[in-house]
Amino acid sequence: MKIVPVILSGGSGTRLWPLSRKQYPKQYLPLASDNTMLQETILRLKGLDNLADPIIVCNADHRFLVAEQCQQIDIQNPTILLEPVGRNTAPAIAAAALQSLKDSDGSILLILSADHVIQNVDAFHEAINIANQQAQSGKLATFGIVPTNANTGYGYIKSSKESSNGAHKVEEFVEKPDLETAQAYLEQGNYLWNSGMFMFKADMLIDELTTHSSDIVNSVNNAINNATQDLDFIRLDKQAFESSPSDSIDYALMEKSDNVVVVPLDAQWNDIGAWPALYDIGTKDSQGNVIKGDVITQGTTNTYINADHHMVAAIGVDNLIIIDTPDATFIATQDKAQEVKSIVESLQASGRCESSAHRKVYRPWGWYDSIESGEYFQVKRLHVKPSAKLSLQMHHKRAEHWVVVSGTATVTNGEQTFSLEKGESTYIPLGVTHGLENATNKPLEIIEVQSGTYLGEDDIIRFEDMYGRIKS
Repeated sequence: MKIVPVILSGGSGTRLWPLSRKQYPKQYLPLASDNTMLQETILRLKGLDNLADPIIVCNADHRFLVAEQCQQIDIQNPTILLEPVGRNTAPAIAAAALQSLKDSDGSILLILSADHVIQNVDAFHEAINIANQQAQSGKLATFGIVPTNANTGYGYIKSSKESSNGAHKVEEFVEKPDLETAQAYLEQGNYLWNSGMFMFKADMLIDELTTHSSDIVNSVNNAINNATQDLDFIRLDKQAFESSPSDSIDYALMEKSDNVVVVPLDAQWNDIGAWPALYDIGTKDSQGNVIKGDVITQGTTNTYINADHHMVAAIGVDNLIIIDTPDATFIATQDKAQEVKSIVESLQASGRCESSAHRKVYRPWGWYDSIESGEYFQVKRLHVKPSAKLSLQMHHKRAEHWVVVSGTATVTNGEQTFSLEKGESTYIPLGVTHGLENATNKPLEIIEVQSGTYLGEDDIIRFEDMYGRIKS
């Protein structure tokens, strides 16, 4: 029976701001290796028997990121389900299960989160093989992390002390405890951290979920049956999906079923919930620092520094988190770093764009970086991928001037279409229909100078778009 990885890739990762933001959250960033966290989630499954292409459940705004990152690691046929709204894990998992049953009569679903780090892959595969046996016998299997400390940030699973083929019957799911209770759990030895990873037959999941939370199954089934195809993506029906209760799979099913087993997992697991977690798993220098990027330190100890834009220098500091990006810098002591969430909330309340978007914004055709801006002007650097094309569009409130920095641009400017080489430029007056294409096999770089009374991204009317972004 095929193992179908189901990767839950929603969430905004606000506790890893300013690198992780709503439009580009942590699961799409290379935080723990050279690959993004989504890519690592897929790559660490290599070597498993009977492995199928993954089903990835994500926010519609991130669909092109997901598709491109799959292509980069040679995943050619992922199923990408687009959630119109967030409805927690139970509806997302139900959607993946129902979609898999449309594609196949039977499969084992391996439910994973896109933002976990698992350093011991061999131990992980061993646990998956145990859970697979349990799933094939009709059980709902969950993975419980063998605790390394009395952590109060995780829910716990109380397991039976007796095991059967490497799995234990689940006696109770427990909410996040206080420190004294967590210490007692650790001493008892049969409590595991709740990882949020699962394995079960798709049809068994739907049968049990129908018994315990039928409203979710009914709503999600309607969302699947009325889904639409959008290029390589499957858009779940918005009205039907919105009508589903917003519940976790634990609350909707696992806590209610008497058919749940837990497989202990001791594989150097971490859910990367905040910056100190990246410090903990990072390679430390002789002074206990974890350094990423162009960083110079003197007398600096036990500090995590991530500088992805320009050089950062630190002298005589200890126990800090320092994150530098082109438009925001975050500095906190390690014990206060989780409070960054309140900073994000404050930015959102004041309408600051830094809460949700980076200066560098990714699009299906490439990306743009807002280099400079003033009251009536904005300067952007555009990077257009080979064979990519911006939409044919028009602006009501701004004019644009394009200068080719490298590559060859095919430009539509009003009634004319022509090529521009390095150093050449064109001016597009306000209200003129225009388009930009890179018809070559090399990247195209453009400097775009905008001028006008309003420079927002919503001042755009699209007439043609190869990425399906024209609103009907």
